[in-house]
Amino acid sequence: MKKKVVATIMMAVLAASSVVGCGASNGDEKDSSAGSDKVYKVGIVQYVDDASLNQIEAAIEKELDAKGKELGVTFDYGDYVNNGQADSTVLGQIATDLVADDVDVIIPIATPAAMIMQNATEDNQIPVVFSAVSDPVSAGLVDSMDAPGANITGTSDALDTEAVMKLMMAANPDTKKVGLLYNKSQDSSLKAIEEAKDFCDKNNLEYVEKTGTTNDEIMLAADALVSEKVDAVFTPTDNTVQVAEISIFEKFADAKIPHYAGADSFALNGAFCGYGVNYEELGTKTADMVVDVLVNGKKPAEMPVQTLDNGIATVNTETAEAVGLDYSVFKDMCEELKTTTTKKEFE
Repeated sequence: MKKKVVATIMMAVLAASSVVGCGASNGDEKDSSAGSDKVYKVGIVQYVDDASLNQIEAAIEKELDAKGKELGVTFDYGDYVNNGQADSTVLGQIATDLVADDVDVIIPIATPAAMIMQNATEDNQIPVVFSAVSDPVSAGLVDSMDAPGANITGTSDALDTEAVMKLMMAANPDTKKVGLLYNKSQDSSLKAIEEAKDFCDKNNLEYVEKTGTTNDEIMLAADALVSEKVDAVFTPTDNTVQVAEISIFEKFADAKIPHYAGADSFALNGAFCGYGVNYEELGTKTADMVVDVLVNGKKPAEMPVQTLDNGIATVNTETAEAVGLDYSVFKDMCEELKTTTTKKEFE
């Protein structure tokens, strides 16, 4: 298993005794007896454990290993893989530790982690290459998608909300009331929720909002939507709901309410349909950008934020049977239609 480093008070003490770097290095030379390839220290910061973010992290590490072998360099992430467990205090300490370790680049996965890593590198200018940030401009991470303008760039998993809502209506044209389930503190969710409201307004659909910031609150919010007798539920790329999905999907399935969400991991964890980008491909593209920064000398400020085409619908066949919906119509509405059964993690 890959090492998960979570910042603790003990780590903070150790970090305080280290020399804090003032910027990204060019890579340390290995001992001559071990070879001449350069070693780049790569910090990876995952916001929380969930199936999508785990998939991204695994893809990043796999691609860094492959590129390192191809280029004759070493991307050393083994001691610098961190998980903030959705705690801003822990994420802040992780940032402090990585700066003290004088890493050559930081890869935050998801918007909250990216924002904290950006703040931690404003003075030292350590390059930051984020992954899975839905709206990096609105989050204040970059000046624009084409010209980030600072020491930060990365990949975005921006969601085509209208496409998800159209799938919802195609599966059940009689849908009249839509539940919106999300964490209002997640910046990555806000734009998509506004887009969903606009869709509902234009199509004479009633909507009911329920939010939560913890697993327990999301479970209560799900119960409330069931009580409201909504016809369907929409969730964007919201990490809080994604973590809770494995605990709430049966509530919706038993009530025959299909849950549509902004990532295939939701379907993996029991939702009726997840729609969005290929997260393995997103992680690979993120790692390639890191290579461009460290090995090819590219500047994050001048590297456009990379996006992927939204077009993959993933349906949980067990849940589809439970809610009694025919999803065959999706095949002609998206780039690819995949199916899954309920599991906690991707294999």
